[in-house]
Amino acid sequence: MKKFTYLFFLLIVSFAYSQVRWMSLEQAVKAQKNQPRKILIDFYADGCEPCKIMENKTFNHPVIAKYLNENYYPVKFNAESKENITLFGRTFANNNQPDKKGKNSIHDFVKFMNVTTVPTTVFLDEQTMPITILQGALTAKEMEPYIPFIANDDYKKIDTREQWENYQKKFKSSIKD
Repeated sequence: MKKFTYLFFLLIVSFAYSQVRWMSLEQAVKAQKNQPRKILIDFYADGCEPCKIMENKTFNHPVIAKYLNENYYPVKFNAESKENITLFGRTFANNNQPDKKGKNSIHDFVKFMNVTTVPTTVFLDEQTMPITILQGALTAKEMEPYIPFIANDDYKKIDTREQWENYQKKFKSSIKD
């Protein structure tokens, strides 16, 4: 019985550490002032199936989750959120008006960040300035090279597509298929 209890405890502990500790955008910006880190924003919508897959299989993959929790302030932002947020001295809102096709309205912050589809991942630097945008659903293995590349400022050394392709070729994945 002790072995079962111990194994159950280990399973719970490992599951807890493989979860991304998401925060709000305001919390991330505030935390950045005390301890500078880059911010990763996951733009999603409630009815978006690829968004749910990315949350469960990409961001919560143990390798990705661990790296995000240790090196970034990870933020989830609902593209259809009705909450106002104040950032950069400006308040962003959602006018709550469905578009011409009857789809839910998009939050002004999403538009401000030039996000045109969900899921989209946006990386911000320590001064909350955009670094890059990754549109569409990515697997953990597809996302993995970007996480240390941006966290370690390697993106500042890449000027050409060829350099990026060389980086990808040399990248050693920690994710086993």
